[in-house]
Amino acid sequence: MNRLEFLIRRIVASLFVLIGVSIITFMLARVVPSNPAAVYIGPKARPADIERVTKQLGLDQPLPLQYARYMGDLVRGDLGNSISTKRPVLLELQSRLPATLELLFAGMLIAVLFGVPMGVISAQKQGKASDLAIRVVAILGVSIPAFGLGLLLQILFFRWLGLFPLSGRVGKELRFASPIIENTGFLLLDSLITLNFTAFQDALWHIVLPAITLAAYPLGLVARMTRGAMLEVQQQDYIRTARAYGTPERVTVFVYALKNAIGPTLTVIGLTFAFALTGTFFVEIIFNWPGMGLFTVRSLLNLDYPAIMGIALFGAAGYVLINLVVDLVQAWIDPRISLR
Repeated sequence: MNRLEFLIRRIVASLFVLIGVSIITFMLARVVPSNPAAVYIGPKARPADIERVTKQLGLDQPLPLQYARYMGDLVRGDLGNSISTKRPVLLELQSRLPATLELLFAGMLIAVLFGVPMGVISAQKQGKASDLAIRVVAILGVSIPAFGLGLLLQILFFRWLGLFPLSGRVGKELRFASPIIENTGFLLLDSLITLNFTAFQDALWHIVLPAITLAAYPLGLVARMTRGAMLEVQQQDYIRTARAYGTPERVTVFVYALKNAIGPTLTVIGLTFAFALTGTFFVEIIFNWPGMGLFTVRSLLNLDYPAIMGIALFGAAGYVLINLVVDLVQAWIDPRISLR
């Protein structure tokens, strides 16, 4: 099967997955005992106003008809209006997505840059003190909840040592001293583009603690998966042959062994990346990061079903897209993998 045919089949299958997610989310959002029309109006809603808004939002129609109407709007790119903010859900997601993605990329960059070498070193030093230390760090990373680790880092590096800021993306004084001109919404990138190095340093300092908190779980998984795959690959005949021919150990490990062991690690990286897409919400709440996390929590508390459905579909689409990319990258790296 060629890549184009594989891509078409995966896209079609992904559409069915997203439709299934939309049906489940739609039904769950409707069975919760609440009155979205009353929430939409506010705390002083009168019965006549509630009835009017109920008809305006189409909440008086049968559920199948409501779902058909929602899917019709979705095909046109309309996710509806948020009950809490009265703004289109798509605009709400677009305005908050750059902050979430910036934190996500920073966390995953830390996890990959440190997790893969840690796994390689642990496999090379099997049974030694460094192997034990790395395995302990990996276990702690996957075991400590994000909210617990975030609070510990805040206490240690902000309250006791005073090295990093407590929360937010930038300091409050920065908007007056050296404001960032936003072009992409990614503050680190925007500050570099405009050569605003003061703002870049401030934004970088603010993202360190939340990025480390987010990176702890995927770093542990990546390190453990890399270690296991490397131990298995090092038992293969071609590795022993390379060493018998006097190939430098660095080339044997990082060119021959790691290249063939990276496949399972890529799968873990992709899955943890997709998991972190929604896992950032806890980190954002702890560090008051103005991304999608705060919007999600507020939507859940207010039973804002258009926003809840938009967030759920966004997360599902992220999972599907990342899995597709991982499959294609694995097939590109390892020609032995067939696309089926």
